Amino acid sequence: MADVLERLGCTVDYPESQTCCGQPAFNCGYQEEAAKVADHFLRCFSQSEQVVVPSGSCAAMVKHFYKDLFRDTPREAEATRIGERTHEFSQFLVHQMGASDVGAKLPGRATFHDGCHGLRELGVKSEPRLLLEQVDGLELVEMTEAETCCGFGGTFSVKFPQVSTSMVEVKTESIEATGAEYVVSNDPSCLMQIQGYLTRQKKKPKCMHLAEVLASR
Repeated sequence: MADVLERLGCTVDYPESQTCCGQPAFNCGYQEEAAKVADHFLRCFSQSEQVVVPSGSCAAMVKHFYKDLFRDTPREAEATRIGERTHEFSQFLVHQMGASDVGAKLPGRATFHDGCHGLRELGVKSEPRLLLEQVDGLELVEMTEAETCCGFGGTFSVKFPQVSTSMVEVKTESIEATGAEYVVSNDPSCLMQIQGYLTRQKKKPKCMHLAEVLASR
């Protein structure tokens, strides 16, 4: 992601003290614990002009749920301000940078998986596809189950492994039907779930994050 941003003229800073955004604890109902982690996030990025996130789920947490997490606390205003300048990667490229062709080249056929948080909480849909369509040599083929959950869902996959596996089976069958060599998404957790199943089943498609594709030369 840093390579792509720098290619477009951005100055990239990576605060090495950063950790988790707090979403796992928040989703499980541990608001106090989530607030401690999120407070650290606020301090790490307090001076950042723009915060670009290579994960739809993390971006959604900061943009939409920090306001709830810090409501009626001294950090509420700061949490709101950071949420306003936090962007999912593909949306930042398209809407903030006005970019579509970033000079990427990757021969082959790809299909795109819509991560739940990016799609349903941030409205990410057309942006990654616009970027992928401009990659030299890459053919983008839509799968029928593009918007279907992959079954990861954070702790959901741990608490309900059988259901999670059944869901990823549906997803991977749809992927294979496209004949794609690459499965692209903008959420690492989804890619981990899908690639884990593909690898165990000795299936050929390879998972790639959108940033990896756009950084390809």
